[in-house]
Amino acid sequence: MTDVVRNALEIMGKGMLSIFIVIFILSLIVILLTKVTTTKNEPESEE
Repeated sequence: MTDVVRNALEIMGKGMLSIFIVIFILSLIVILLTKVTTTKNEPESEE
């Protein structure tokens, strides 16, 4: 493998890793926001 191809694969790997890290962080933020902002439904009074 030439040095150019090896360098290209290294840069591509870092880019892919960073994309997955950002997706993971965003999904954690969404999960935390849904847990924090959900309103608990109060039981309705029986008639």
